[in-house]
Amino acid sequence: MAYFFFFFAGGLICEAQNNYWIKWSTDDPQHYVDWVAFTSKIARDKYLDSVQNSFQKEGYLGLSVKRESISRDSLQVQIMCGKKYYWESISEGNVPKALYQNLRPITRAYSSASDWMRNVINGAENSGFPFAQIKLDSIRRNGNALSAVFAYDAGPLIHWDSVKVAGATKTQARYVQNITGIRPGQPFSQKQLDEANQALSRSPYFEQTRSPIVDFQIKKAQPTFTLRDRNTNVLDGIIGLLPNANEPGKMLITGQLDLELYHLGGVGRDVAVHWQRLNVETQSLDISAKESFLFNSPLDIRVGFNLLKQDSTFLNRYLSLDFGYHLSTKSYLRFFTVRQASDILSTEAFGDVTELPDVADYRWNQYGLGWAWDKLDSPDFPRRGFLVSGEFGLGNKRILENTGFPTEVYLNLDKDNPQYLGKGEIQTHIFVRPGFGMWIRGSAAFIQNQNLLLNDLFRLGGLKSIRGFNENFFYAQSYGYINMEQRLFFGENSFLMGFLDFGILENPYFAAAIDKPVSFGAGINLDTGSGVFRFIYGVGKSNLQPLQFSYSRIHFGYLARF
Repeated sequence: MAYFFFFFAGGLICEAQNNYWIKWSTDDPQHYVDWVAFTSKIARDKYLDSVQNSFQKEGYLGLSVKRESISRDSLQVQIMCGKKYYWESISEGNVPKALYQNLRPITRAYSSASDWMRNVINGAENSGFPFAQIKLDSIRRNGNALSAVFAYDAGPLIHWDSVKVAGATKTQARYVQNITGIRPGQPFSQKQLDEANQALSRSPYFEQTRSPIVDFQIKKAQPTFTLRDRNTNVLDGIIGLLPNANEPGKMLITGQLDLELYHLGGVGRDVAVHWQRLNVETQSLDISAKESFLFNSPLDIRVGFNLLKQDSTFLNRYLSLDFGYHLSTKSYLRFFTVRQASDILSTEAFGDVTELPDVADYRWNQYGLGWAWDKLDSPDFPRRGFLVSGEFGLGNKRILENTGFPTEVYLNLDKDNPQYLGKGEIQTHIFVRPGFGMWIRGSAAFIQNQNLLLNDLFRLGGLKSIRGFNENFFYAQSYGYINMEQRLFFGENSFLMGFLDFGILENPYFAAAIDKPVSFGAGINLDTGSGVFRFIYGVGKSNLQPLQFSYSRIHFGYLARF
């Protein structure tokens, strides 16, 4: 009586909580699973079906199920497995050898045949036969030993048709065709379609609003990609007028301008102009243009010009030509050449030097190779995946004689010798759980030459490298640093963050050649729909800056997109 009352009360509790319970066990092999709750009867039945299917895949083909209802919402199941069957022999039949020559042989396990058949169908789908079918034929049983022959039907050979683009986008169909690698006349491939879907999701120009649709007609497969353009163009800047202390009566224009126009004409054509002048004597200008998929080939071309005027010390100019080649939807190879020129602006401080100072006039022709592997799930604010990139450049640097330097400076000086550099970076995004993720980036570089100059060195520090310091605060011959962020998301692209940066820098022109800057802080990244607002507060320590809040830095800005 007490036993009945216990289950009756339990049934009332189950009903009150709207739960459906199941408990099951097997005879041989023995398994036992205690009460499991489900929110609906349908969910409970699906669970029981999956349990039966798992045993059938193990070879228990003759299993039977005995159900016993304990109450209206509680079910106890006894599974009698019966004999376990295995494959004694199985023949490939008429399956083309090209589809199975690289597959593992079928073992005696019953499930191995279904896995083998699934792999054959995957191979057929990726070689132009999306409607291929395979089944077991001539099945024979000897006790619990089975033998059979595969029967394969390839179906019609399907080729790709032209790509179609739909949605609110200016993107040209030929650009989508180039970025996905889908070419009319090539055999259909499901793997290629899946990779194309991933490649388009990483595009900075647009996003997909629905999954790709494939229309099969007359042995042709026409994919349709529905896209919506992202707000990627940037126009941002500040212009100021200050009295020119060097020329009384005249005004000095200062400020910053960022103009970035992307995907012009819907073909991946980009133009960017960046200008910055925050004080009287220092300013920079960076201009670049890129043409994607030149003449519908996998080749990109980019040209750039960069100018850096460092107060009254030196003036650097860079003219670059960059060729990029799409090895795949994830892999990108670059060939580049750079003409670099640097000139001393004032020689008054070097009239009495007896050896080459830390700055000098030079010309450097550089040729190099770069590579990137992109597995990020988003171009702007990814949450999963990683990115690996690197480059190596080599060229001949020639030091020019400056008439403002004493002539003995250049005596016995090898003014013409090779100079080389290398850079590498890896970043990964880890999405721990909804609303919480991590970002980790490691970056390193070096430059080497017999006569290395201060105006040769890398410039880093600030928002895009080691935070908590002014922009371009450090000079470095070689460096390595790590950025780590903990991100708490409260929107699609909005998050609070805490960070820790650590680096090792080498500068041959400072008494303490090795510097180990470290910084930490917090901030917010806010996506407003029409742009991104970023505010970061950081405190840093290095050989040149003590760890004090009076030296803390605030990095903030608003990037307007249209």
